[in-house]
Amino acid sequence: MYPLTRAARLVGVESRTVRRWLKGYSWKYSDGRKASGPLWTLQYASDEEIAGEQVLGFHDLLELRTVARFIQQGVSLRVIRATIDIAREHLGDYPLHSRRFVTDGRKIFLEAVERSGEDPKLLDVRKNQFAIDAVIRPSLLEGIEYGDNTHARRWFPVAKKRVIVLDPKVQFGEPIIADSGVPTDTLAAAFAAEGKDAARVARLYRVTPQAVKAAVAFELQMAA
Repeated sequence: MYPLTRAARLVGVESRTVRRWLKGYSWKYSDGRKASGPLWTLQYASDEEIAGEQVLGFHDLLELRTVARFIQQGVSLRVIRATIDIAREHLGDYPLHSRRFVTDGRKIFLEAVERSGEDPKLLDVRKNQFAIDAVIRPSLLEGIEYGDNTHARRWFPVAKKRVIVLDPKVQFGEPIIADSGVPTDTLAAAFAAEGKDAARVARLYRVTPQAVKAAVAFELQMAA
């Protein structure tokens, strides 16, 4: 489980923005107020103990990651909402990190553009069909490890190195060193406490100095 602020840092988006996406918001209009609902229902929304808290599950986190990439590429929230709705009709819950979205994503996205009222031809010319090349395939394939079904099993947030992983079955899904299971925030805190001596921290936690440095770099990026 990921508190909303933690999830926002993991995907690189401001907490208040994520809150608007996942909790909905309203605004003044000429004839009163209008409202926009959440992009989807959170994974633990039916859990009586935590339903009222701003907590995301692993599936929520990966959906949020793809939404963030759409936004970074200039896709409007209206198109994203339509994409999620149409994808859910075809692929089921949490469709944006489904393996099938790799192959069906282009068709779904263009249908969403049309449904939202935006001009798909204009979008294709201006963005060179960026939705597949810059968002959909990277969001699904970079650092994602699939299990036997069509959904993600683990996420390596630094895809090229694959040293750090988020696995919902290990350490409650917090970022850990893949081959040892030591949380990155634990290594980063020890690094600061031990005078930034990566070799000493590595000996204490039985990991490599490279793993310590990767953990520190990751936590610094999260903090930034």
